[in-house]
Amino acid sequence: LAAGLVALISLPREEEPQISVPMVDIHVQAPGLKAEDAVKLVTEPLEVIVKGINGVEHVYSSTRDDAAMVTARFQVGTRSEDAILRVHDKVRANIDRIPVGIPEPLIVGRGIDDVAILTLTLSGGGLGANDLTRIARVMQTEVAKTGDVGLTYLVGDAQDAIRIEPDPDRLALYGVTLQQLAGKVAQANRVLNTGKLRDRGQMVDLVAGETLTAPAEVANLLITTRDGRPVYVSDVAAVRYVENTRDVAVSHRAKGGEAGPAVTLAVAKRAGANAVVVAEAVLHRVEALEPKLIPEGVTVTVTRDYGETANEKANELLFHLGLATVSIIALVWLAIGWREAGVVAIVIPVTILLTLFAAWVMGFTLNRVSLFALIFSIGILVDDAIVVIENIDRHWGLDRKGSRVEAAIAAVAEVGNPTIVATLTVVVALLPMLFVSGLMGPYMSPIPANASAAMIFSFFVAVIITPWLMV
Repeated sequence: LAAGLVALISLPREEEPQISVPMVDIHVQAPGLKAEDAVKLVTEPLEVIVKGINGVEHVYSSTRDDAAMVTARFQVGTRSEDAILRVHDKVRANIDRIPVGIPEPLIVGRGIDDVAILTLTLSGGGLGANDLTRIARVMQTEVAKTGDVGLTYLVGDAQDAIRIEPDPDRLALYGVTLQQLAGKVAQANRVLNTGKLRDRGQMVDLVAGETLTAPAEVANLLITTRDGRPVYVSDVAAVRYVENTRDVAVSHRAKGGEAGPAVTLAVAKRAGANAVVVAEAVLHRVEALEPKLIPEGVTVTVTRDYGETANEKANELLFHLGLATVSIIALVWLAIGWREAGVVAIVIPVTILLTLFAAWVMGFTLNRVSLFALIFSIGILVDDAIVVIENIDRHWGLDRKGSRVEAAIAAVAEVGNPTIVATLTVVVALLPMLFVSGLMGPYMSPIPANASAAMIFSFFVAVIITPWLMV
């Protein structure tokens, strides 16, 4: 009972089994190449390289002007870290097959643990996307400090920028090319470390240049001279501040209220962490931060809480598990007697808790499939106990003068071998499901593993605990 209760508290709770199907994206920038040329020069050579990686099941690609992306999907059960390392090593070993002038590919791994378990949407207060983004970024930094929090990212965050809009007629008038304009701005927006100076016994970096921080600084950059007159950026282009350059927007509408700009903070968990515990810890931290971080009028709405829904699903199935147990106890009470029903009332929870302990040791989580395995097996696992209980009761009825302990031992011995064979038959019938391949294999694996463990524990409980309880 103690081991089972520890497992029940410690088992991570999820709605569905978390199946590891790693995907690795290879992003390649191909400036100046049309999509048709990028396919032949970049995408197809990369596809050939990736297909040769051990464990890759499918390869997908997407190519557009100036860029290409190749995605490798690995076999079910492959560790994400192994998948990323294999792709990185293979691409680096064949980098010479990518044309000269193409930047080094960016390799990004994607897995089940990148899916957000909690999303918090900031809205209201009369604030725009920019102000909400500043608050969300501070909140993101604080939330990332919570234990077992994995990837965090913002959706709909505003990214401000200084926009330079060249005028083709003015560029032609002053004889300035677009490349000259872009190059001048890029060179001016740099800080160079030119050496070191000794000052009062300390070495101090000597820095030349300063980064551009305002539209006026960009507009006053000197590009060239024309007829003895200086030509500035403002002469050939309009320079202005742009609040939001993102093409993704989030809007939040409360029931009966008006829609307004919003920014969503998405939080994922680390591999193997309990979604319920992580989500609760993040919400407690945000609640503590609200008075000093969130301005008055701004509301933080929980728009997704996977931890809460997973906990609800697990508790609902545990309730049905208890309901099934009560139904079986009532049936035994009516069919055999109150003493036998009392024994069954202890035997079933002991077997279930031992099974949960085995699931914890095997690395399973508490989800709808693993709990379904217990509900599915509860009618079978009580068989062994009922056979032993009924036979002990029969022996006591036949020999009223003899020792009750000896009669119980004889009763268990009489049905011991058939009970062993019956238990092993069910286990042997269930175990082949463990070897199902593909996505369904790890998804359904809790059923044969948990049900088989439940059957084995039910046998030992039936021949050890049940006779003792009956006596």
